[in-house]
Amino acid sequence: MTALDQLRRALDPASIALIGASENPNKVGGRPLLYLQRWGYRGRLYPINPNRSEVQGVKAYPDLASLPEAPDLAIVMVAGDGAVQAVEACARRGVRLAICMASGFGETGVEGVKAEKAMVATARAHGMRLVGPNTQGLVNFGTGMVASFSTMFLEAPPADGPAAVVSQSGAMSAVAYGLLRARGIGVRHCHATGNDADVTAIEMARAVIEDEGVRLLLLYLEAIPDAAMLADLARRARERLVPIVALKTGRTAQGQRAAKSHTGALANEDRVVDAFFRQHGIWRARDMAGLVSAAEMYLKGWRPDGRRLVAISNSGASCVMAADLAAELGLPLAAFAEGTRRALAAALPGFATTANPIDLTAALLSNNRLFGAILPIVADDPAADLFLIAIPVAGQGYDVDAFARDTAEFATRTGKPVAVAAPQALVADRFRAAGIPTFSGETEAVAALDQLARHWALLRHRPAPPMPQLSVSLSPGPGRFLNEAESLALLATHALPVVPHRLCRSENEARLAFRDLGSPVAVKACSADVPHKSELGLVALNLVSEEAVVRAFAAQMATLERIGAAPDGIIIAAMQEGLRELALGAKLDPVFGPVVMIGDGGKYVEALPDIELLLPPFTEAEARDAILRLRIAPILKGVRGETAADIDALAHAAWRLGALIASAKGKIAALDINPVLIGAAGQGVTILDALVERAASA
Repeated sequence: MTALDQLRRALDPASIALIGASENPNKVGGRPLLYLQRWGYRGRLYPINPNRSEVQGVKAYPDLASLPEAPDLAIVMVAGDGAVQAVEACARRGVRLAICMASGFGETGVEGVKAEKAMVATARAHGMRLVGPNTQGLVNFGTGMVASFSTMFLEAPPADGPAAVVSQSGAMSAVAYGLLRARGIGVRHCHATGNDADVTAIEMARAVIEDEGVRLLLLYLEAIPDAAMLADLARRARERLVPIVALKTGRTAQGQRAAKSHTGALANEDRVVDAFFRQHGIWRARDMAGLVSAAEMYLKGWRPDGRRLVAISNSGASCVMAADLAAELGLPLAAFAEGTRRALAAALPGFATTANPIDLTAALLSNNRLFGAILPIVADDPAADLFLIAIPVAGQGYDVDAFARDTAEFATRTGKPVAVAAPQALVADRFRAAGIPTFSGETEAVAALDQLARHWALLRHRPAPPMPQLSVSLSPGPGRFLNEAESLALLATHALPVVPHRLCRSENEARLAFRDLGSPVAVKACSADVPHKSELGLVALNLVSEEAVVRAFAAQMATLERIGAAPDGIIIAAMQEGLRELALGAKLDPVFGPVVMIGDGGKYVEALPDIELLLPPFTEAEARDAILRLRIAPILKGVRGETAADIDALAHAAWRLGALIASAKGKIAALDINPVLIGAAGQGVTILDALVERAASA
């Protein structure tokens, strides 16, 4: 049985042992047994309590050894050392998977981590998987396997359905479940993996995604310990057309510290997480409300091809707000064809607007069939992809049932996404009853439409082909860094455009380099011991005479001697002209592997960061898209008559850098290229400075 098979079996076990079973259903030890009996678990139950012959009407046993069989699943509901002993007993008895609900392990400190690791080692030595510790448990309402003590299932009674929640945090799994149930959405899976000591949330989600009844997967993650497994989960979800929405916390240094104290998780660098999610078609939510905000939109099965919005309302104010929200989110308002406008003019009163947004005005009160009249007209317009219907006020005299019925028929006929904004409960309830996703206001409705369109655009994006495989070797040396000349040489070897330069070890060589390169030149000290030179006065720019070059050469060599740095030489480089200084970079992330950075450059790169990240493999087109997401993108495209920059050349350089870092096979820890001078369109880019950091293993 594979690891995945073990988890699937645990979600539909033939038998369950409950260690520490209690007669009191309001205790941790009593609630799982209550839930299992209440919600239709069909397998065999074995409560274990040495002091009782029966627990909640079910025959009890004194210990695991007394059971007539080795159960598929065991729920460990005792604390402290008792939990450690119970997990060991489960492993020796042949249990396939144990859920350890006890806290006080990896989330508490060094001693807790040791105890947790020992518990996992025992489980694995006997072929048993372990969920937890510090977990609320696993839940599959499709099979009645409710191995959890969460009170949320009493507050919001379950209904089997197409949504699945997998979370490291027990509380957040319950919150997501509660928010979904409050919207009337059925939830099949609700799993909390706690400390992720053995079975991780990602691994559990990988098992869940194979359930044919699941059509939406929501994840709460505090760490990503295995990027390859998450990528495999995303691949399988894409194959099944199941969207994944994930809330990955620890976006800030403060949040990362809190995550570690909460579950013992190691947080990941936030920008790299963004890039990874984008690459694998995972939508990233920013909070718990955002995790579920578009759930109804996904579950309707809508997969929009475009982002052009049509807004319809009986309020001019709602039309204005819809236009503002669309502009903020980058949703273009659909421009109706002339035939559409003529048909709308014939259907609407003369004082209503036939442009987009469509303001029906108070005419909706006197003509309750207006929705039914205009929806088919706009439905056939080829520019319309997404639809917002905003009804801020409606009451007596309005046929809201007809509005909802007409909207539902429109959505069914066209298959196009529709969101309704209706703050009045009576109105909202009618649209929800008709199966239309309904929100309290325009902001939420437009955001949900935007998310749906953006997410399906990510999911349609074809994965990039493999990067070119290069033969990468670093110049020998014991130091952490290559010097600048070695760094530039490495880049040039792999077809990255470096500035014309010479490495000089004598004043005479400096004179010859100046004559060869022409005026003006830059003079820079070259030493692997000095990765950053400007602060030490080891850079001189725009020198126009041999004498100035020789003086700079002598001064910089003297400075290297004074600070005790290895004098690898002095670089004489041709000064270059261009439009702007940018930056490229690459690093080896311990979880995600090679990462490439594109951003604004120059001396303010750290003070005013404007960067985008890409994970190989990626294409030049994807690199270009990343450049166009930068805040400086409008400047690079040319503003107010200025010349456009060679964005294509920068994208090609980023792609070559991606191939280099991916082909280095762990030899390069980081590569800093700043500045990269970009020229006008067609003039290319030039790398002016570079620094390569060896990986520790290299």
